[in-house]
Order: sequence, then structure tokens, then C-alpha cells
Amino acid sequence: MARVQRLIAVGALLALTACAAPGPPELLTADGVERVSVDGAAYAAELRSFRASALVLGEAMLADGGDGGDSSGGNVVSSPGSLLIALAMLRAGASGWTATEMDRVLQFPAENRDEAMNSVLRSLENFDGDPGSVDEQNPPRKPVMHAVNGLFVDKDVPTGKPFLATLARHYGTGVYPVDFSDEGATKPAIDAWVNRNTGGRIKEAPAQYDPDNTFSLLNSLYFAAAWRAPFDPDNTSDLPFTTAAGEDISVPAMHNALRMKYAQGAGWQGVDLPYADGFVMRLVLPEDTAAARPASPAFSAEQLTEIAGALGAAQPESVQIQLPRWDHKSSFDLRKVFGALGLQAMLGTTEDFNGIQPQMMITQAAQAANITVAEKGTIAAAVTQINGMATSAPPQPERTIDFDRPFHYQIVHEETGLPLFMGTVADPR
Repeated sequence: MARVQRLIAVGALLALTACAAPGPPELLTADGVERVSVDGAAYAAELRSFRASALVLGEAMLADGGDGGDSSGGNVVSSPGSLLIALAMLRAGASGWTATEMDRVLQFPAENRDEAMNSVLRSLENFDGDPGSVDEQNPPRKPVMHAVNGLFVDKDVPTGKPFLATLARHYGTGVYPVDFSDEGATKPAIDAWVNRNTGGRIKEAPAQYDPDNTFSLLNSLYFAAAWRAPFDPDNTSDLPFTTAAGEDISVPAMHNALRMKYAQGAGWQGVDLPYADGFVMRLVLPEDTAAARPASPAFSAEQLTEIAGALGAAQPESVQIQLPRWDHKSSFDLRKVFGALGLQAMLGTTEDFNGIQPQMMITQAAQAANITVAEKGTIAAAVTQINGMATSAPPQPERTIDFDRPFHYQIVHEETGLPLFMGTVADPR
């Protein structure tokens, strides 16, 4: 009887079955609500909306800069992909003006939003793997792209049945019922979820723990992949780099010559540097002019859309590339980012998330992200958390591109075109 009462408290759909999880709390999924299979080709228009949304979010996070401050030297790494997935889950429980505002500001598709996100997640699952099994000193030839969602809810607060059904049907996730007032049990459980799903690269949830919360929605992305053609460490040498502050420094620079997509436009040139399968690192170098020095790697969402179109239409050609190594991390107070985007209703409502919990308001939102780029490949991880509280010797290259000044980068999933990670290298040190 106690177990039945607990399941009712989290808003189960008539009955819930418990699935094994590594230690408390147990993961509960809706009995009889199966993850549906969707055809991604049917949601091409919705996918275009998601790509536009990810670029808007990425632009906003790079503009915010995170909490690195002066110590970061202007370096930023973010995950618009992780934030997009988390916001899509939150939107599934929104109504009223908040829902309208989220759709307008975030450019979410007017229809089939959850079905389209289901197709994105299904596509990423083709590269799923265990982050804990990755040898990060030797990134895998078959990329690991581990995308996972988690929802922790207070066991004594009802959670909306339609909302939980949508999460089960399209996001492949159940809920972890916990007692938020018991910080000694619940904080370690959330942190363990984060640590496990990022392979230990992020050990704690990005938002500060608050025992008054009754809802915590998380998305984690972990990426590990070898380059299609690794850089030879013997060809890495110290070369000049002009930082965003205008300082001339010397940093280890990698070199390679291979076929990749190259494009250029007004004020930029860029390449899609391929991983062994399924993903590319999009590298965009701003024009270096006497009038704009040091060159700024900041691009608007509109410019990034133009760049994506140009590189998408480009044909591979022989390119000689010079690229620094970097190992960066950032964290964000996403409430500041949401405010800058104009999501005022989402931040202030105590009514429009009633579909999730009674009179729920957003109390915290945060992201932590990191990336390591070296000769063999790339390792990156990000966690987004949104908390709420219920109130009640190659041939001669045809091109040469030297990333010897601040530049923009993305990790792009080729099938969907979704920018999963996005950042700025202003000082590779």
C-alpha cells in the first residue's frame, strides 16, 4: 500500500513499474506507455526549427560568457544541444503565455515538437555508449554520443500525468522520486547521475542544491571521437597565436592536410573537420583586418545559419589546417541567459507549469560544459539542469587555414545538423 501511495504521489498513469537503477533512488517508468518510434524524415521542417533554436541558444550563451570571467581569457564552451533538449522537455509541461513565449523566442516548431525531438534523440542513439568505458587518452574511432535525460521529483508532490506520459513516449525517461528536504540522500543521488553520465568529467549537478525545490530536470551529453585523420604529434610545434586581448603568444599548434569541406563568406572562412564517423567539428575563422584586430570570433545566429548553409553545400577539397590544442570548461547561470533572450514569462510564472507540478516556478537553471581537443580527437561533456519549486605527405593542398587567432567552433551531428557543442577559443592556453 505504501508503494502504491508513492506512485500516485508522482503522478503515475494508473500504474508504474520500477526499473533497476544503480543505487537509490529507483527509476519509475509509466506502465503501458512505450517509447514510440518515429520517422525522422517526416519532421524535416521541425528539425530546421530546432537547428535555428540551437543557434539562438548558442549565441546567447557565448554572449553571456559563463562564469569564467577574466580568468578564462575569453574562452567559452557551451552546449546549445543539451539546453535545447532540456527546454523541449520543459515546454512539454508548459501552457498559456509561457508556452507561447517559449515557442516564439526559441523558434520551436508549431506542431510535432515532441515527435521531432524524439527523432533527434533516436538519431543520436545510433552512437550511444557508456562514457565510463571510454579511454579518453585514445578517443574511439566509432564516436560515443551519450545523450540522456533525468527527472527528479519530490515524492510528496503530484506530477502531471500527461507530462510524464510525454516524457516516457518521446524522451525515453521516467522519474526518480526523492525527498528534496533530505539533502544528505538526494544531492548525492543527483550528483551520482551527473558523474555517471559524463564519465566523471562533470562530478556535480551545475545548480546549487536547494532543499526547497520539488523538481529537477536534467539533460547530459557526452561526446568522444577520434578524428578521421589524426594529427601527427611529431608535427605539433609552438607557433604564434594572437589572443582576444591582442597579446602575441606561442602555443602548441597541430598540423594536418586532408580533404574536408571548406567555405568562405563576408568576414569569415571555415571548415568542417571530420571525425571518424557521423560528426564534424565546424571551425570558423573571422577575417583578420587592420580595422578589426584582434579579430572577434563572435557570430550572430543569422551568420551561423549562413555559415551552416555554405558548408552544407560545399564539396570536400584538400585543405592544410593549423589548429591549437585546447582544454576548456565553462559554467552558466541560465536564468541570466533566459532573461537576455526575453523569456520573462517562463522565469516569472507560477501558473503556466501547472501541467508539471501545482503552481510550479522555475527557481534555478544552470549548465556546466567542458571540452578537450588534441591530436587524436575530442572529448566533451555537458549537463543542463532546470530546477523548480511547487508553491502550493599529402598532395599539395588547395586551401590553407591557420587558426592562429580567436575562432568559433561547434560539434555538429551530421545527420540532423544540430550543433551539440559550441564555443570560442580566444586563448588556447
